[in-house]
Amino acid sequence: MNKIKLLLIAAIIFTTAGNVSAQKSGYIRVDDVVGLMPETAKLQGLLEKFQADSLQPRFNYTLSEFQRKDSIVNGKDSMKTPAAIRVKMKEEMQRDMYELQNWQTISQEIMQNKQEQLLEPLYRKAIETIQLVAKENGYSYVYTKDALIVAPPADDLLPLVAKKLNLKLPGTAAAGK
Repeated sequence: MNKIKLLLIAAIIFTTAGNVSAQKSGYIRVDDVVGLMPETAKLQGLLEKFQADSLQPRFNYTLSEFQRKDSIVNGKDSMKTPAAIRVKMKEEMQRDMYELQNWQTISQEIMQNKQEQLLEPLYRKAIETIQLVAKENGYSYVYTKDALIVAPPADDLLPLVAKKLNLKLPGTAAAGK
C-alpha cells in the first residue's frame, strides 16, 4: 500500500514539474509597443499646441502681472496706494517672482503631467493587448524586457502584439516573424 502511495506522489510531482516547465514565457517592452502606435506621433503636436496655448500665455501673464504690481508698489505714485494693498501686492509679487524664477522646472512638470495624461490610454491599450496576446498564445508569464538580467529562454512578444494592433515593425527582420 505504501508503494502505491509513493508511486502516486512521485507521479504527481513529475506531472506537476512537467507542467511547470512546459509553461511558455515571453518578454516585451511596453514602451516599444506604445512607440510604434501612430497615436504617439500625434502626441508631440498636441504637446506643442498645449505649450503654445497654455504655458506660454501663463508665463506672459505672470510676467505682466509682476510688472504691473511692481509699478504700483515701487512706482512714483506708490504712496497713493493704501499700505494694506501694497503689502498684499508685495506678497503676490513674491509668489510671481518664485514662479518666474522657477518657470523652467514648473513648465517641465506641467508638460510631463500632460504627456502622462495623453499617454495613459495608449499604455492601457498596449497592456490590454499584451494580456490578450499572451492568453491567445498560451503564455503563462510575460516579463518586461528591461527588468530581468538573467531569465530562462523566452519569446519576444512584440511581433505578435504589433500584429494584433496592426502596427508595422521597423526593419525587415522583425517583419518576417
